[in-house]
Formats: sequence, structure tokens, C-alpha cells
Amino acid sequence: MLHSRIEGTGKPFVILHGFLGMSDNWKTLGSQFAEEGFQVHMLDMRNHGKSFHSDDFSYEDMANDVKVYCDYHNLENIILLGHSMGGKTAMLLATLHPELIEKLIIADIGPKFYPQHHQSILEGLNAVDFSEQPSRSEVEETVAKYITDFGTRQFLLKSLYWKEKEQLAFRFNLDVFNKKIEEIGKALPESNKFEKPTLFLRGAKSDYILDSDFEIIHNHFPNVTIETISNAGHWLHAENPTDFYSKTINFIE
Repeated sequence: MLHSRIEGTGKPFVILHGFLGMSDNWKTLGSQFAEEGFQVHMLDMRNHGKSFHSDDFSYEDMANDVKVYCDYHNLENIILLGHSMGGKTAMLLATLHPELIEKLIIADIGPKFYPQHHQSILEGLNAVDFSEQPSRSEVEETVAKYITDFGTRQFLLKSLYWKEKEQLAFRFNLDVFNKKIEEIGKALPESNKFEKPTLFLRGAKSDYILDSDFEIIHNHFPNVTIETISNAGHWLHAENPTDFYSKTINFIE
């Protein structure tokens, strides 16, 4: 069973984080949604956060995990929000189990195939030698040689934790990501469709959803609205949470 943070009462609202993220990335927005009368479920996906590690890692596996989670908690007619990898998982789940979902929100990812582009991030993470029992600052120093963007580094280092006294580790399953990284870019199967209300949000500074992608989005999600969040890149929910929140709430209500 997937680990989750659950907050509030009311209509179920399920949030799926992106690659190398975890439920904690959504705690501020999750609390705001809970205040609007939703029961917010912020999930840790398999091989991330406090959820289980597995050698099986695909969108089919992750969509099934979320379905099992919803069945276990008796969640029906949910609002489903997914960012990046979580967005791809949400798309697949919605097209396979439309009866489960009332409204779908996808943050800065399209249904198309994406070439592998996480090489420098994986190099930086793999460069950390935990057998030398590095401190947090030493881990950051190592990672910084490969990942120059401060915000990206801080995002990744949120998954650093004390496994035991004087022994740090990453919460995510880096070994499996090294072997299965190609899974992240896979496209939504061509014939999959979801006809219920759908919102795609893209960052104005991000190149994950281009104007040329609108046609393929409409093919899979005919009842779609596509909106752009200003002053934000791929981590649009963290970079402009005010606009992200207002556009999401307006769509739901």
C-alpha cells in the first residue's frame, strides 16, 4: 500500500507528485485544498518517499497502485491531480478507470513521448558515496558539481534522511531509476481517452507542453481546458503557488 499524507474532510482529492519527489512537496497546497472542504490524499509513489521499493517500475504499475489505494480507502468520484511523472500516471489511470474520477488536473506534462533528459541529475545522485558517511553539506557539495540549479538541488535533497545514526540515504530507489529511467518518458497509449472535465496547466517558462502539443492533448482529452501559469517553469506549483491554486480551484468549482 502506498504511503500518504491525508488532510481535511470532504470530497476526495488525490495528488500524485513527480519523478524524484514525494508527498511533502505538496503539503502547503494540500493544506489549502483541505481548507476548501476536500479530503486531500498526498501520495508517495512506489520507489519514492516512504512508499515501498520495487524492481517493477512503470506507469501501469503506478496507475494500479493508485487504484488499489483508492479502493482500500473507498474513494469515489475523486479529483485527481498529477505533476510530471504523477501527471502521466494520472492520465493513464483516468483513461483506464474513468468511473473513479470526476475531474482530472495535469500539471506540466503532456501525453506524448519524452526523450530521456535526467542524465545530469542521475549522475549527481549516483556520485554520492554514502559508504563514506557524508554529512548533508557534503552530499550537497557533491551533487552541486552536476546540478548547478539551486532550486533543483533543494528539491532533490528533500529526499535525504538519516537512515540510522550518522548514516544518510536517499528515500527514493536510485538503483531502479538507473535501470528503468526510460519508463519515465513513455507516451500514453494512442487509443486511450478520458471524456470528463480535464485541466492541463503548463509553466510559461517550461518547454514540457508546447503549443504544438495541444492537438494530441485534445485527442486524448476532448473535454480539456489548457491554461498557462505565468512566471513559472516545470515546478509551477512551487514557483507560482498562488496562480496554480486559483486556476485549480476555479476549475474544480
